[in-house]
Amino acid sequence: MTIEPDTEQKQPRAAYSDGPRLLADIGATHARFALESAPGVLRNVAVLLCDDYPGIVPLLNAYLEQAKTQTNGVRISHAAFALANPISGDFIRMTNRNWQFSTDEVRRTLGLTTLLIVNDFTALAMALPGFKPEELLQIGGGKPEPHAVAGVLGPGTGLGVSGVIPTVDGFVTLGSEGGHVNFAPSDEREFSILQYAWREWPHVSNERLISGPGMEIIYRALAQRNKVEVPARNAAEIVSGALEQQDPLCLEVLECFAGMLGGAAANLAVTLGAFGGIFIGGGIVPRVAQWFATSPFRARFEAKGRFSDYLAQIPTYVIMTPNPALYGVASILSEHLRGRTGANTLMERVQHLQHELSPAEQRVATLVLEHPRKVLSEPIAEIAKLADVSQPTVIRFCRSLGFSGLADFKLKFAGSLTGTIPVRHSQVRMSDSTHDLSAKVIDNTVSAILKFRDQLDVNSIDRAIELLRRAKRVEFYAMGNSRVVALDGQHKFFRFRIPTSSYGDSHLFSLAAELLGPGDVVIAISTTGQLPELLSAVDTARAAGADVIAITSSKSALARKASICLAVDHSEDSTTFLSMISRILQLLLIDIMAVGISLGQENGEGDSERRRLLISHLDI
Repeated sequence: MTIEPDTEQKQPRAAYSDGPRLLADIGATHARFALESAPGVLRNVAVLLCDDYPGIVPLLNAYLEQAKTQTNGVRISHAAFALANPISGDFIRMTNRNWQFSTDEVRRTLGLTTLLIVNDFTALAMALPGFKPEELLQIGGGKPEPHAVAGVLGPGTGLGVSGVIPTVDGFVTLGSEGGHVNFAPSDEREFSILQYAWREWPHVSNERLISGPGMEIIYRALAQRNKVEVPARNAAEIVSGALEQQDPLCLEVLECFAGMLGGAAANLAVTLGAFGGIFIGGGIVPRVAQWFATSPFRARFEAKGRFSDYLAQIPTYVIMTPNPALYGVASILSEHLRGRTGANTLMERVQHLQHELSPAEQRVATLVLEHPRKVLSEPIAEIAKLADVSQPTVIRFCRSLGFSGLADFKLKFAGSLTGTIPVRHSQVRMSDSTHDLSAKVIDNTVSAILKFRDQLDVNSIDRAIELLRRAKRVEFYAMGNSRVVALDGQHKFFRFRIPTSSYGDSHLFSLAAELLGPGDVVIAISTTGQLPELLSAVDTARAAGADVIAITSSKSALARKASICLAVDHSEDSTTFLSMISRILQLLLIDIMAVGISLGQENGEGDSERRRLLISHLDI
């Protein structure tokens, strides 16, 4: 593996406040990696052969180990991967490679806060709006219409297909598997190739033929059709034979391949109404781009009978920029993090750079972090007074962050806060107004919820939902602050027609547990997970054959005794303060399980006699 040297100048003021982001485009043959240190700035770009690694985690570790020497061991919190595979749910089984894995398990193994995995051509589609003219090679005529749909497809080990739709505030990409539509021959020669492929597969998709492996099938089929004996060749050898050796059969294969791709591109164009253009990516065409420009591709693209004039207006391009999907997956990750953090990257940058400022500028930064709304609403004289600095210091603070002055800073800062909550943890002070204390309580709760979301163990939740769907009876055991969570769960589960009870008296816990049996489930809720009476009742329930789902700290005694632990590891000093946020997180777990049960009922799972009940999270 080789990593390209860093040639870009450092841009510390524009750098991401929480460190570089790990980007990857993982295909069936090659995996491309980069670290994005700032928007659009890719460093440590590397290409690895997937065959050299037994799974995705060793592949990722190999890149990170090599990149560590060039990044001084900076921790990576956020990552996004484009994968040549359909993406649905947490568990992924790759189509063209014998790898399978849980997204959440990979995230935890690498110690990431965020891990997104998207289809590789969804990522490539997201990159289309950012391409510059010099990064594209236009094939044929046509002119793109502004703000129009664009399509993308590309042959490699498979055939990726996607599209991008402009909206008022951005772009929407299509999670398409269009490479698997039926191959449609246009002439007798292509029909003979289809017949050859039918010998092996009853369903022949575009991907079977318009891909690297497909090129090899075309080669064998045409050799048989032409009644010639030829040596076996792989896709790279076929391309080399055509362009370097001028081998007649290899040239015919390449021409046939380009025509088939033109037909597939035309079908995508008319399906999407892609007047923004059709873009060709993948691992094959960009390598033969100059030959491709004079190939049968464009003629076949426009050969659409009554719709030939329609297609003649649509431009077609070959994507020539290296590693284009990395830019698309970077954009998707950026959009995700902007939603996760309330579009508040400017607030995070102030916090990250605060220690680099002068002592006086640090006082302005503290004011921005603790009273953002005051900074937005007050004039420079009042901001200087509140921060106990001079007015020129306020201006210097803004310029240290890369802004021309206070007005420019306020404009960007307002954009980052509009309609959102600055997601950070800040203590309520005795001097806070009702407005400020309200904002801080909400901010702290939202911050905890987002952190909780990133740390969820979805496998444990899946197992808990499955237990509850089959449960003969469910009992909730909780005391104190967690008692209200148990009552909420009892109310919800009872409405699913599951026999449900709730106990909040420590003397009744063990008595109730003694009456349980196999098929019954206890949901034990405790912030600390150390209550002796609760632990004793859990032992009794397990001895009786019942299962126990614990909503508690992952390191507690209750977690160790339970069948399944749904961890709530938010830290609150319950000896001094009333526990508040932990209760919200516990309630969220109850809601997640309730939605899971309702989905099971919607799908016809569970006890068929229980009444179907839809809840507000479901799209009906």
